[in-house]
Amino acid sequence: MNKSEIVFLDGPQSRWKELLFTLKTMREFIRGFRKLHFLGPCITIFGSARFTEGHQYYDLTRKAAAEFAKLGFTIMTGGGPGLMEAANRGAKDVNGRSVGCNIQLPKEQKPNPYLDKWVYIHHFFIRKVLLVKYSFAFVVMPGGYGTLDEFFEALTLIQTHKINNFPIVIFGKAYHNELMEHISQMQNAATITPDDTQLFLVTDSIEEAVELIKEKSIKQYGLLPERKIKPFSWLFENR
Repeated sequence: MNKSEIVFLDGPQSRWKELLFTLKTMREFIRGFRKLHFLGPCITIFGSARFTEGHQYYDLTRKAAAEFAKLGFTIMTGGGPGLMEAANRGAKDVNGRSVGCNIQLPKEQKPNPYLDKWVYIHHFFIRKVLLVKYSFAFVVMPGGYGTLDEFFEALTLIQTHKINNFPIVIFGKAYHNELMEHISQMQNAATITPDDTQLFLVTDSIEEAVELIKEKSIKQYGLLPERKIKPFSWLFENR
């Protein structure tokens, strides 16, 4: 290379900086695992932070999350406002469990008020691991770049058998119409197979989504109701 040419990349950072980054990443993973370990089976709901209360998608998300929580699942979201808030709120409407993996941004995204517990995450890639790790189904509501990133992350992991064949439900047929057309184009170009288009359900029906989750999550993976432990009065235990 001629010395007068512009060099854009300096190559790897120092070994010390790489080691520190690795240790910080490991610490963040461990902190997330410890915080979320006893959640039980979750349904993760992805959606925009920008649709607020009163919007049709906010109401739909809240109602859908309530029905999923009634099945016994913990509702997990990114923990922020908008449709994440709606999902966590729907869980609390029916006394379900509600958790969030909140991302730290330059303008900090605060946890919504409908969370039983949450964990702050610095890196998006760690957050996505946590949102996937505990879930037996994924629900995609209308959203932007982040929502589509999370959708395709889960879809790719299922397609490549990195995680089990958990159901993916996409709500909003009209909103996602062009996305479905693009997926059809990918199939026509043979960059995905016809089987890959069967990895998700597109619907506007909460009832249809509930039935899919009953069949492909609860029945397929043998999920059983939580065993209630009777407190011992002689140990002065409370229910």
